[in-house]
Amino acid sequence: MKKGACEMSWIQKLAETYDNCQSMIGAGSDDNEIPLLPICHTTQKAQIEITLDENGNFKRARVIPKEESRTIIPCTEKSGGRTTNEEAHPLCDKLQYVAADYEKYGGKKPYYQSYQNLLTKWVKSSAPQKVQLIYKYIQQEKMVVDLVNNGVLFADKKCKLFSQRPNEKDKNAELDIFDLLPGRIDPKGKLINWQADAFIRWKVEIPNDPQSAVWSDSNIIQSWITYYSATKAKKSLCYVTGEDKFVADQHPAKIRNDGDKAKLISSNDWDGFTFRGRFTDTKKDNSYQTCSVGFDVTQKAHSALRWLIGRQGYVVKGGLAIVAWATSGAPVPQPTDDPPSLLWGNSSTEEDTAVDTAQNLAVKLRNRIAGYGSKLSNTEKVVIMAVDSATTGRLAIIYYRDLTGSDFLQRIDGWHTTCEWLHRYGEVQDKQSGKTRKNVPFVGAPAPADIAEAAYGSRLDDKLRKTTIARLLPCIVDGQPIPRDLVESAVRRASNRVGIKNLDDKKYHSDEEYTWKKTLSIACALFRKFKQGKEKYDMSLDETRKTRDYLYGRLLAIADVLEERALYKGEKKRATNAARYMQQFSQRPFQTWKQIHDSLTPYFMRLGGAYYFKNLIAEVTSLNPEALIGNTPLTGEYLLGYYCQRQKLVEKKDKPLPDEIENGDEDTQE
Repeated sequence: MKKGACEMSWIQKLAETYDNCQSMIGAGSDDNEIPLLPICHTTQKAQIEITLDENGNFKRARVIPKEESRTIIPCTEKSGGRTTNEEAHPLCDKLQYVAADYEKYGGKKPYYQSYQNLLTKWVKSSAPQKVQLIYKYIQQEKMVVDLVNNGVLFADKKCKLFSQRPNEKDKNAELDIFDLLPGRIDPKGKLINWQADAFIRWKVEIPNDPQSAVWSDSNIIQSWITYYSATKAKKSLCYVTGEDKFVADQHPAKIRNDGDKAKLISSNDWDGFTFRGRFTDTKKDNSYQTCSVGFDVTQKAHSALRWLIGRQGYVVKGGLAIVAWATSGAPVPQPTDDPPSLLWGNSSTEEDTAVDTAQNLAVKLRNRIAGYGSKLSNTEKVVIMAVDSATTGRLAIIYYRDLTGSDFLQRIDGWHTTCEWLHRYGEVQDKQSGKTRKNVPFVGAPAPADIAEAAYGSRLDDKLRKTTIARLLPCIVDGQPIPRDLVESAVRRASNRVGIKNLDDKKYHSDEEYTWKKTLSIACALFRKFKQGKEKYDMSLDETRKTRDYLYGRLLAIADVLEERALYKGEKKRATNAARYMQQFSQRPFQTWKQIHDSLTPYFMRLGGAYYFKNLIAEVTSLNPEALIGNTPLTGEYLLGYYCQRQKLVEKKDKPLPDEIENGDEDTQE
């Protein structure tokens, strides 16, 4: 979105969310959780921590483990979204910025002067004592010396920093700087780990002051906000609030992750000539002709969006990020969640998932969604937003909806009601044992990511995955029909039973049928949703339905289960004929059914006649024998008949069938 767009609703809602969640600023349960940032601040992953004493002298240093590395740092508008290396952060930055003696140790292009100038101005504006002590230390120009002498950095005899660890014997600890540095390619195409890329953060230990970490010191945070806000000189109309405010010159990046350079708002008329010819004056100091956004407003909005995506959003590999939130900060269900996520979150107990019927699960899901309403007023706003980038520098809002809380919950409930089916691939973590429980049954709509895999396979590329998920958002939130091509693709894959191998899931599931069963239940859910308003399908077997496709599905399930039991009794393990011919059956059912039925003869004999199955085949055929003639390809309805009939027969597995098929008792024949 270029600067100049008039639709500012998303910024307003995010800024409002930020104001309503002030108590969450800076909070984070662990390093993986992105905090809600104070304005004029960003986060970085630091690799080196330097501790100073109360006189500003070096005390010690250490390499920071990855799990402790996330650090909140002050920044300027330019440094917060820098794509080049000229603009320094004011307090914490890479070694090549903060070390005055970096050039002596092999540095070719130091940025120390930019860092020093910025920090000097802050110190002269009555910065806190700890900032002044850091400034005093960097004036000593011996940071690299101290780090080398303390075994944090590595240099040769000529005092030149190594670009990579010379050999393993030089590793003097379980963790050293080379384990943490991000590798980069030098101009010659060689991978190097340049030590000057290490990010530095500070601790200052002052007697009777328990807060030594400068990144979490509230006085330092507020001091920088006050100082930097005072440097803003130009006021203009903020198109978000309608008030005269200090205008933002640049807008933050890092929206989806720490390395994200893409921006939602940008303007470069003086460099890339994006708006050339649209304004009468394109000088840098006259950019007020664009739709201006207040400095504090854009800082709040972008910080809130980043926090929400990291906290409750769904990010697809490839760049797509989706998040729903209430402007009050109240919890809301995510449109990308499936029932296990909504019901149990990340963990559950045996009692949570131990339900007797699918209806119980469905009721629990309805109650769970309704439960969100107790924390949302009917008029409270809920926003659903999806962003994606086509390039590394530009981020676009590809989906945006602004709904009342009650309307949003009704739509989420409607999605899980109209696209529901019984699935058995749920995975949740047990609260008591900590182990992951697999194949947990649940009723509801599948997650968009699972739908994408069901339609195109688990090896689909990132672009197709995120495009499919984005296409499903209007179906979930707006109630739009499921795209026909998506349904047909899922039906085709479910029909290709022997072609679906559980290659990607063998690490977690030994059953090769797992992927197919998952695809089958998702295909049934999609077809049921696609036929919404035209046909009504139950999740249980409808023994009165006489449609051709449904009956063929039932016949295939009967043949499949019959052969499975015969093979089990004969202690043989192989795919049934019904499974092998399933794809052919979906294209030429009349011809293929004759092949499958003829192949059942030895299995009838092995099961002592299997009169229950014989009678069931006859019963299904007699419901509409004329409709079963013809080789017209089957629709996805046959999968519903197959699933429901198979489910009913499997439920009888532990119960004697009417004719006791195991011993072929003919007294039970009708």
